[in-house]
Amino acid sequence: MTGANSFSVSGYGPARAGWTRLFARDSLARRLDWPILLSAIALSLMGSMLVFSATRNRTEINQGDPYFFLERHLMNLGIGFALMLATLWLGHRALRNAVPVLYGASVLLALVVLTPLGATINGQRNWIVIGGFSVQPAEFLKIAIILGMAMLLSARVDAGDKPFPDHRTVAQSLGLAAVPCMILLLMPDLGSVLAMVAIILGVLLASGSSNRWVFGLLAAGVVGCIAIWQLHILDQYQINRFAAFANPDLDPAGVGYNTNQARIAIGSGGLTGAGLFHGSQTTGQFVPEQQTDFVFTVAGEELGFLGAGFIIFLIGVILWRACRIARDSTELYGTIVAAGIVAWFAFQSFENIGMTLGIMPVTGLPLPFVSYGGSSMFAVWVAVGLLQSIKVQRPMSA
Repeated sequence: MTGANSFSVSGYGPARAGWTRLFARDSLARRLDWPILLSAIALSLMGSMLVFSATRNRTEINQGDPYFFLERHLMNLGIGFALMLATLWLGHRALRNAVPVLYGASVLLALVVLTPLGATINGQRNWIVIGGFSVQPAEFLKIAIILGMAMLLSARVDAGDKPFPDHRTVAQSLGLAAVPCMILLLMPDLGSVLAMVAIILGVLLASGSSNRWVFGLLAAGVVGCIAIWQLHILDQYQINRFAAFANPDLDPAGVGYNTNQARIAIGSGGLTGAGLFHGSQTTGQFVPEQQTDFVFTVAGEELGFLGAGFIIFLIGVILWRACRIARDSTELYGTIVAAGIVAWFAFQSFENIGMTLGIMPVTGLPLPFVSYGGSSMFAVWVAVGLLQSIKVQRPMSA
């Protein structure tokens, strides 16, 4: 049928027809990965409540407004969701053509941190503060590295010229990743460098590159860590954090204070927690940086093992579905991008939660979707947009 009646379905009129098309088998709504989307939304909303609980009584940082951080966290979530939709609309394939521009812009933004425009927040000089707004370029470098390495490693494979990346291509991709890693070391931002290394390993494994590159990278990482230690590249506060991790009783009132208070908060939560807004450690403001680095302690104390476990479960759902997207992609480029995001989310979640439990050193990495921070929220939602794009642009038969 053509004309106005072409939009009617079984006599129910245009509205019913539009609804039917929206959820048809080949529609965008049906092809989205809803477990990832709903899990990311749930984590972000849970994070807003945890951030609110951690900051509502902290007049020294909330400017006398108990809703200061909550409103900004929700605003960041809204912007992040819009960025996800924009990424989905553009598509990961279209962004592939823009990788040189995105990579160059991200690197230049990171270099600005090393200029007088760079700012030190919580002991780390990895921020840019302009007009009251702060940006952490390291979060966008993670996306740039994933897209850049995926573009190089998949180019000849997706074109049908080679079954897997050759050694020259792998070397070029590692060179591309080395530049931002060196910039981060100059800040120094060791936590972000570790996240980059996890991403690079995930990308290489997904690309089908020779295992010699993977083992070589691991060996180079060990040598690099020794060199960093011997050349005194790290700041003293970073060295103290590793010392406190190795020996929690070294300075319980100083460098080990954060970790000790975090474990007390989580341990006091028990099975069901003290109840939202009723945690004594949180209300008493005993855990520093609780809205960012140590937001998981709020969940452990106020929501207990069940609530904290639910956060880990939601993160697990995102990782599981992202692995399926990587596996089912019909192009190597999509597989590598999805695998890089999995490595990023998995390492950063494990590191953040692990440092609150005392099983990982404190590095300042945020908990994806949950911690307060605009740069992190924007970056992880762009990553969700990339995953959704890979999913919806896959042929239905795949």
